[in-house]
Amino acid sequence: MSDTLPLARRRFLGWLGAGAAYPVLAACNRADAKTFPVNHSDAEWRRLLTAKQYYILRQKGTEVPGTSALVGEHRRGTFVCAADGNPLFDAATKYDSRTGWPSFWRPLPGAVGTKLDFEVGYPRTEVHCSRCGGHLGHVFDDGPRPTGKRYCMNGDAMLFRAAT
Repeated sequence: MSDTLPLARRRFLGWLGAGAAYPVLAACNRADAKTFPVNHSDAEWRRLLTAKQYYILRQKGTEVPGTSALVGEHRRGTFVCAADGNPLFDAATKYDSRTGWPSFWRPLPGAVGTKLDFEVGYPRTEVHCSRCGGHLGHVFDDGPRPTGKRYCMNGDAMLFRAAT
C-alpha cells in the first residue's frame, strides 16, 4: 500500500474536509485489513513480548521520546521487528531527525505496510510490520533526500542486528 493517500482520497478529503470524511476513510481501512503470515493469539503475544513491546506493537502505543537505546545506534546492521524478527530497515538509511525516536528515510523492500490512522484526531500514516502487523510508528513527508520520508519508529518495537 502506498505511503501517501491515493489522489482520489486526497481530493475527497479536500472537498469534504477530514472530519466529515472520517467514517468513510475508516471503513476503507477496515476493507484493506488482511491476515498477516505471523499471527498469534493475544495471550501468545503477551507471552512472547515484553510489556513495553506489547503496548507498542499490539496496542499501537508509543514510547517516551529519547528513551530507546536505538536512537543512538550507529553501527552497520539491520533493524528488525521485535515481534517476529522481520528485517525492517538497513542502518544506512537511519538519520538523526532530532525527534527522540529512531528515524529512517526508507524501509527495506516489502518490510512494512501502511494505513491511514486517526488515533490523534487527524489523519496520519501508520507503519506496521508486513509479517505480523505490529505497530511500528508513523511515516511523514518531512524527511531527507532521496525519499523525503521520515519513518519515525518506536525503538521498543524493533531490535538491532549488527552486521558481521
